[in-house]
Amino acid sequence: MLPVGENFEPVCERIAAGLAEHSYAMVDLFLNKDDVESMLMRIRTLFHQGDLKEAGIGKAGQFQVNKDVRKDKIHWVGPNEDLAATRLFTARLRQLMQFINRSCYLGLKDFEMHYTMYPKGAYYKRHLDQFKTNDNRRLTFLCYLNEDWTEKDGGTLRLYTEDKQKREQAIDILPVAGRFVCFCSDLLEHEVLVCHRERYSLTGWLLNQSSELTFLKG
Repeated sequence: MLPVGENFEPVCERIAAGLAEHSYAMVDLFLNKDDVESMLMRIRTLFHQGDLKEAGIGKAGQFQVNKDVRKDKIHWVGPNEDLAATRLFTARLRQLMQFINRSCYLGLKDFEMHYTMYPKGAYYKRHLDQFKTNDNRRLTFLCYLNEDWTEKDGGTLRLYTEDKQKREQAIDILPVAGRFVCFCSDLLEHEVLVCHRERYSLTGWLLNQSSELTFLKG
């Protein structure tokens, strides 16, 4: 896998190529060990302060918490985030958006993201990341923060795609520390399998218009 170094353009090229060919892409070491540890500390602090909230499904008036569908907890990350690791991640995300706009012509304009924790036993059933009444989400991204993660820990991201004969196939991705995954929000259904230990990530979407999460604009 390709580590992220000072020259970020090869990483952008690899992600754009994966999206164009397969509708998803993955690179490792998008964040280094120190950045991962810094974010982990922030999420655990938010949890102990009671600032991680039950995630829901649906938008605006249709929003509801449904633990039969998903059991993760989240904290939205705004532009004034003071954590250096998250600011670095945001800077790389903006570079990636610019590259994808030049190469794939997606017209990306903004993003929204949150810290995510799946408690032991949590999952997220198969779904698509685009609302029925709103198609702003063009690309879903995740950056994992789980040290020493193995298959026995569960929590696999399962993407549903098609082979060359148009037969459905499942792509399983372990949520290992520093790994970045990006896929087309309107095309690939996906799920998170049951976690056997706490699972952490930075999760979000690249949008084709300004974020409607106005509370993040301060």
